[in-house]
Amino acid sequence: MGSLRPLNVRAGRHLLRWRTRLGRTTAIRNLDLLAVAVRAKNYRCVKLYQADEFPTRPPVLWVLAFGPDDYVRVAVNVQAVPGGWAYYDAGRGRHGYLCPCGDTKQAADQVDALLKHRMFPSTW
Repeated sequence: MGSLRPLNVRAGRHLLRWRTRLGRTTAIRNLDLLAVAVRAKNYRCVKLYQADEFPTRPPVLWVLAFGPDDYVRVAVNVQAVPGGWAYYDAGRGRHGYLCPCGDTKQAADQVDALLKHRMFPSTW
């Protein structure tokens, strides 16, 4: 027996995945805006979407925080959502929702809080 989900829910998910794959330039533009906002908070960024060797890979922005002994990082990507685009923690997939792409300051604050929690786990 097949899945009990309605056909329009499954079709909607496929449509969002399709929009995410075809919207590479939109994702790169949003990740560039996030990179500027995160650099203002004194974090370093690695743009993994500028390499011409991987044109089919989804664009990912690594944000790095360096501590006295070690470093932590968070990988951020952009995915299509109903009504627009949103930032996601790439390691958690669709469960790693950070915020909509229209609010870059809030996304930078979310990334900042996530990095601080990874560097100092008692600060959540």
